Amino acid sequence: MSGIRGVTILLPSFAAFVAAAVLGPLIIPFLRRLKAGQTVRDDGPSTHLAKNGTPTMGGFIFLIPFLAVCIYMLATGRVHNETLAILMCTLLFSFIGFIDDFIKVILKRSMGLRAWQKFLLQVVFAAGIVAYMKNYMNLTSVMKLPFVNVSVDWGIYTYVLMGFAIVAAVNGSNFTDGLDGLASSVTIVIGVFLMAVSISAGSLAYVPSSAMVGALMGFLLYNSHKASVFMGDTGSLALGAFVACTCIVNGMTLFLPFIAFIYLAEVLSVIIQVSYFKATKGKRIFKMAPIHHHFELCGWTETKVVNVFSVITAVIAMVLMFDLVF
Repeated sequence: MSGIRGVTILLPSFAAFVAAAVLGPLIIPFLRRLKAGQTVRDDGPSTHLAKNGTPTMGGFIFLIPFLAVCIYMLATGRVHNETLAILMCTLLFSFIGFIDDFIKVILKRSMGLRAWQKFLLQVVFAAGIVAYMKNYMNLTSVMKLPFVNVSVDWGIYTYVLMGFAIVAAVNGSNFTDGLDGLASSVTIVIGVFLMAVSISAGSLAYVPSSAMVGALMGFLLYNSHKASVFMGDTGSLALGAFVACTCIVNGMTLFLPFIAFIYLAEVLSVIIQVSYFKATKGKRIFKMAPIHHHFELCGWTETKVVNVFSVITAVIAMVLMFDLVF
């Protein structure tokens, strides 16, 4: 890759990083004035109680730069369909998270969106995005299989799987956002992988991936332990949508459970915990779910959980890249 080409690829990331770094000191005081403070669950690790009142809805710190960079690239005609699809998917699911955050944090209603309302919106938006990509991007039903040089075509069921993948990733990223810098750090690693895959495949999806990586790095300046702001559902739902949609446009829907393994582990831990609790009338498998809290209660520090989960994601990314290249 030439030096000029390398600069072009990294420019969205650098621009988004600078923008997020500048936005942090502007948005965080604004959220404090709105009294948009996080209410920490009192049955969680005792170390989290000090986080009560920390501003949430900070996802805007990375979403605004991500949006700005993508719109600029679209306006200049340098990229089009792939970037537009990923941008729309990210913003639509961020909207669901924002409504939920707004009701809980700004209007001070603890319920927020009801579970069925949130799920219905997720299904509708996921179906809409998949339909858009199928009709306006010539999205095929052919998907690559991980670890074998084979592609499969399941016809209409492929599109159903794509919609399911978006909803699953969105909820996985939502559960992952429970420790300072966890969702940000894990998704940065995933974003770098998606950027590399897009470049190697000649896909312009590298632009939103590059922008998201840079924006999250800027956000991490304020979200790493001890966090001065949380992303809230506004940010966490957006991350899952971004990851899933980027995999889909690259024909890699079936790679999602691997590259987003931490998302998967988090949501499965909740499903397993709740199911086992109901079946045994009160017994638990994990000390607490999602699983990052289990490790905390086993004595791990927040920083160790974030580091280990990020390293796991990086190792999986390297294995997947090796599989794709060789």
